[in-house]
Amino acid sequence: MAEENSACAKGFVDSSIHVDVKDYYGKVLKKTSDLKSNACVAPAQPIPAFIRQALKKVHPEVTARYYGCGLVVPECLEGCRILDLGSGSGRDVYMLSELVGEKGHVTGIDMTEDQLDVARTYVDYHTKEFGFKKPNVSFVQGYIEALTEAGLEKSSFDIIISNCVVNLSPDKKRVLAEAYSVLKDGGELYFSDVYSSGRITEEIKNHKVLWGECIGGALWWKDLLQLAEEVGFSPPHLVTATVITVDNKELQDILGDFKFVSATYRLFKVPKGATKPCQVIYNGSITGVEDSFQFDTQFTFKVDEVVEVDGEVATILTHSRFREDFTFQPQGGPRESCGVKPKAGTVDPFQLVLQLGKQQPGSATGGCCSTPSACCK
Repeated sequence: MAEENSACAKGFVDSSIHVDVKDYYGKVLKKTSDLKSNACVAPAQPIPAFIRQALKKVHPEVTARYYGCGLVVPECLEGCRILDLGSGSGRDVYMLSELVGEKGHVTGIDMTEDQLDVARTYVDYHTKEFGFKKPNVSFVQGYIEALTEAGLEKSSFDIIISNCVVNLSPDKKRVLAEAYSVLKDGGELYFSDVYSSGRITEEIKNHKVLWGECIGGALWWKDLLQLAEEVGFSPPHLVTATVITVDNKELQDILGDFKFVSATYRLFKVPKGATKPCQVIYNGSITGVEDSFQFDTQFTFKVDEVVEVDGEVATILTHSRFREDFTFQPQGGPRESCGVKPKAGTVDPFQLVLQLGKQQPGSATGGCCSTPSACCK
């Protein structure tokens, strides 16, 4: 791709990649069936009833212009302030707006005006559909590499989600750094994206269709671990992964032996090394996962079961919106004999796909807590 840049609002430099992506998603793609791979299509998966009902209320035109690679719905949402990176037509924004409730708020940011036009058209429609007195959503034109330049305040969001968008950025470290900046302390970046089995070639990176299809910009999964650490996030926790297929022979020939997966990770903005290993007991208060809460590939918390966690996970649980959903006790406590040791986990999405032996949902789905006090404040 050409390296020419054009200036845009408030000093951010709009690269040729941004121009190509805006053209692809604003003019080339008109509906989901126009895609040439399943990288940006959510695989079929069981969806909790309350999320399914929220999705049904989203306007058909908004849904038709949706190109995500998973269902990005973290747990414990009621009352939260959420930011959707690359919100596109606004499907996830509107679905989440009902889950956070009138006391919560969802902001979508996208650089493609054509997509934003679709999203903004239906603000009043969804406000009435959800029975709210006033809108709890807003849409911002801007770049995911320049959130503060787009007017988003630092330390202002409880959760950031992203659905098959980070791979479209030529500067992924800057995306993570901006996300870290606008998250509150204890906040979470929960995102589904495309990852490669190795660092991809320049030929693949420079292919406009492959970039637009979320493959040309795919990050080697090991580089995510490094970038997250450099920015300040806690180590990424892998939630789930599924194989990506490319049915176009011409594109497959260019890709060669590279493999690709859609994977969902969760990263937290929490203190480093501040908490000792301990035992935790999940109290079952999160709507949609009352009996069992799958945090990642290693930890699944069953209600009233004592589970041993390391210091890093203990820090996340005690400093995040999940803190009121757990009881904490030091190792060696009165219920020590009942403690469940976690299974071996993995952060390698390709290893997880092999373990599963079949394609799985693009992400875990959860919902909002039973009370706002147990979620976001």
